[in-house]
Amino acid sequence: MKEILQKLSGHKTLSRKEAHAILKEITDGRYNQTQVTAFITMLMMRSVTPDELAGFRDALLELSIPLDLSDYNTIDLCGTGGDEKNTFNISTLSSLVVAGAGYKVAKHGNYGVSSACGSSTVMEYFGYKFTNNQASLRKMMEETGMVYLHAPLFHPAMKSVGPIRRSLGMKTFFNMIGPLVNPVRPANQFVGVYDLETLRLYSYIYQQTGMNYNIVYSMDGYDEISLTGSFKLIGNEENSLISPEQIGFDTLKPEDLFGGNTVEEAISIFKEILNGKGTKAQNSVVLANSGMAIKTIHPEKSLEQCIEEAKSSLFGGKAKKVLKKLVYLSCQMQVQPQL
Repeated sequence: MKEILQKLSGHKTLSRKEAHAILKEITDGRYNQTQVTAFITMLMMRSVTPDELAGFRDALLELSIPLDLSDYNTIDLCGTGGDEKNTFNISTLSSLVVAGAGYKVAKHGNYGVSSACGSSTVMEYFGYKFTNNQASLRKMMEETGMVYLHAPLFHPAMKSVGPIRRSLGMKTFFNMIGPLVNPVRPANQFVGVYDLETLRLYSYIYQQTGMNYNIVYSMDGYDEISLTGSFKLIGNEENSLISPEQIGFDTLKPEDLFGGNTVEEAISIFKEILNGKGTKAQNSVVLANSGMAIKTIHPEKSLEQCIEEAKSSLFGGKAKKVLKKLVYLSCQMQVQPQL
């Protein structure tokens, strides 16, 4: 580690191979907390390079507990977190909507980073039992069109850095890695990022994967399509700056997306929207993100058609049925996770 820290302090960067090796050594517990904190802090002082991010991703995927759902055309919808906007849980609602519309969703998530209530908090509240059992998850996918993957169960190697990340209390390069290391390795990804630099880095990574992808960044700082202003969209064959009006929605105010100050408030908002009783603004954001996710899977469809499919799922109660069935199946199986 001493050599790596000296290299970083000299304003040098890591190769993909070096980044891969150092992250594996960190998760193996080879270094003490002070050394790891120094490493993370030095990387926070500059932008992570594409090779560094790719190396970190390689290491975490190699160390993860895999889940083979390759016979399904899966999509993951998630954001990096770290935008500090405290929105309601848009990605989880959109995941349920997309699954309710008939698509296969492999949602990779965790507890909140920049909001009162992360996707794992939501699922846990409704009674979903986290598992990484392959047979159980395949059954859920078959019967509901969705699986929820609680990230810590699939990335046990990350346990060693958890206390350090919590003690730092701010976003680090680990926030950037989360959406890149879904153990299913889905064929499609719709992801939001918290700044333009991360948008550029993600584009570099996804270009090498062969998957269908769309990456969004709202220009006022949201890691999703917030409809509070124009958003940047980069995909396989897409590089556009898009306004809400261009996709059929009104421009919203930041307060329209408020997610609550407590878990209880956040869950209340989530329930209202899932029950088809959300405000026009809340529904619009969910539909915009759900529609863009569906278009990621089927780029040949118009966004208008994809949004109509999302409307049918949300207002027809299909998204709600997905959540109820997921919770039911997870409780019926009660399979202990493989640790």
